[in-house]
Amino acid sequence: MDNFTQVLTVLSSMITPVVLIMANGSLILSTSQRLSREIERTRKLGRELKELTDAKTVEDGEQDEILAIYRQLKRSTKRVMHLQRSMTSLYLSLLFFVATSVSIGVIDILHLNYNWLPVTLVIMGALLLFYACLELISESRLAFLAVNFEMSRAIKTVNNYLPFRYKDPVKRN
Repeated sequence: MDNFTQVLTVLSSMITPVVLIMANGSLILSTSQRLSREIERTRKLGRELKELTDAKTVEDGEQDEILAIYRQLKRSTKRVMHLQRSMTSLYLSLLFFVATSVSIGVIDILHLNYNWLPVTLVIMGALLLFYACLELISESRLAFLAVNFEMSRAIKTVNNYLPFRYKDPVKRN
């Protein structure tokens, strides 16, 4: 009976990191989708910029458009970098959480006195997960700024072409 209790304790200890593994996997999935969308956006902006700058002469209105696309491309590139760093960190974190689970089993089976190893591994995984979250927060802030920039451009465009029809609901005149 005592042996069965010990087996259950070891199995419980090995399964505990699974909660962190599942949470990490969820973040990997959503971050991967965000990264994929942002890479596509960056490529699209790059093509738009190339089309505008390939012309031999650039008209007055196009200069503002080129500058706006360049700013968006620059911000988009920063977002991709944040997302790539967070993905790397999330995968490393996943590695440490799986290693924690495996080390608990190996230490028990081999009756080793390395109890510090799983604790160290889970702390390393948690620190990497923390860093990934910081990167995702930075990327989210850039996304927010990009949306604000695009909305202000859209409002400016509408005001230039239809100044008498459009009234900004945010501004109370």
